[in-house]
Amino acid sequence: MRLLFEKGKQRELLMKEKNFRSLTWNSFSESLEVKFPRLKSFFYEETLMDEKTFNKLKLKKDYEKFIIKRLDENWGQSKGGNNSLGSLMDINVPEKSEELAEFWGIMLGDGNVQKVQSYKVGVYKITIFGNSDSDRDYLINFVKPLGEKLFKVKAGILKQKSFKELSIIFYRKKIVDFFEQNEFPSGNKIINEVRIPNWIKNNDLYLAACLRGLYDTDGCFYKLTNQNSYQIHFCNNNFKLLTDVRNGLLTLGINVSKIIRNKSIVITKKSEIEKFYKTIGFHNSKHLDKIKMTFSPVR
Repeated sequence: MRLLFEKGKQRELLMKEKNFRSLTWNSFSESLEVKFPRLKSFFYEETLMDEKTFNKLKLKKDYEKFIIKRLDENWGQSKGGNNSLGSLMDINVPEKSEELAEFWGIMLGDGNVQKVQSYKVGVYKITIFGNSDSDRDYLINFVKPLGEKLFKVKAGILKQKSFKELSIIFYRKKIVDFFEQNEFPSGNKIINEVRIPNWIKNNDLYLAACLRGLYDTDGCFYKLTNQNSYQIHFCNNNFKLLTDVRNGLLTLGINVSKIIRNKSIVITKKSEIEKFYKTIGFHNSKHLDKIKMTFSPVR
């Protein structure tokens, strides 16, 4: 049997059990006779815990009351994974706002919407990727709480040491549905030519917030070599999105270069950089700290 817990309780139970036993995650998975990737999918509430694993937990009696229902082992087969935990759990559907627009920009830059449907278990998630060193503060202290506030869903954190990659992951089919219903299809963003949606383009406050999310992820600020001048650079291989970004800057009154080699644009003039900093700015400290040192009197 598979156990459907109240939202967040499956994750909470596993964390408390691990701490109660004072084990590492690898040791914990061995003690439960569950492979680590499977235990991780339980913890992130990607799949429902089976009753056999639940019965091995010392804290199971404390969490019996949080079980909503028990489902047959083949519960997901007939609907191609639509009965996965990601399908059954509710989310907050956010209203259009500056915060949502900024999160949208973050997703357009370093995000991915994934929908994998199989005969037994479906995987539905959105992921924001970054460098585990330079983007750590931004991802953990800004992106994660922003997404959790918008969707009322706890995010997972995954670190890949070999690639110096840190990922923030939200598992829910309804989050995937929300993005797909708003012109952000799952899969490859470049192939799908995902763009800034009209609800953002038609509102200057939303547009500035979205561009901030895009520049925090795919932009950079730096001093030109051997010169007393600076540049804000933006690079993206989706030409239509790049065009939207350039047009968005012009809409906000910020002069920017023409598109360079079909993949980048730059802001070089000091007055335009100051205007960008004042109108759009950064939340990613790796950019913000640099620009503050040069243009802090503007704000």
